[in-house]
Amino acid sequence: MNFADDSPVYVISVAAQLSGLHPQTLRTYDRMGLVSPGRTAGRGRRYSVRDIEMLREIQRLSQEEGINLAGIKHILELQRDTARLGDEVLRLRALVGDLGNELESTRAVAARLAQLRHEPGTGGADLVPIRQASVVLWREHNQRS
Repeated sequence: MNFADDSPVYVISVAAQLSGLHPQTLRTYDRMGLVSPGRTAGRGRRYSVRDIEMLREIQRLSQEEGINLAGIKHILELQRDTARLGDEVLRLRALVGDLGNELESTRAVAARLAQLRHEPGTGGADLVPIRQASVVLWREHNQRS
C-alpha cells in the first residue's frame, strides 16, 4: 500500500474490514476527528489508503500501548503539527539558500565595484557611494566663451 495515497475510494464496510475495526468504531473516530474520510455527494464516507493506515495506528496505540482516545487524538495532532513544521523548515531552508545566492551576487558586484574604483583609466575615482533611495542626475557643464 502507498502511504501517500489520499484518494478516497473505500466504503466504510471495506475500510472496517481492512483496518480490523467495526464500522461503528470508524464512525466514532470520524465524529471525534481522529480520522476524517472523504465524503461522496450523498455524504457517504470514503476512506483512503492513508486513512486505513491511520485507523490501524489508532488501533495499535489503543490496544498495544493502552492509550485512551483523547491521548491518541493528542498524539495525532502533534504528529500533524510536526509534519507541518518539517515542511516549513524545508521551505525556509530553500528560502535561505535563495537569499544566500542573492547575497553572493551582491558581494560579487561590490567586489567588482571596489576593483573598478582602484583600476587606472576606468574612471573609478569618479565612483561615489550613494544611498539606495537616492537619485543622481548627471549633467555635463558646457563651457561657453
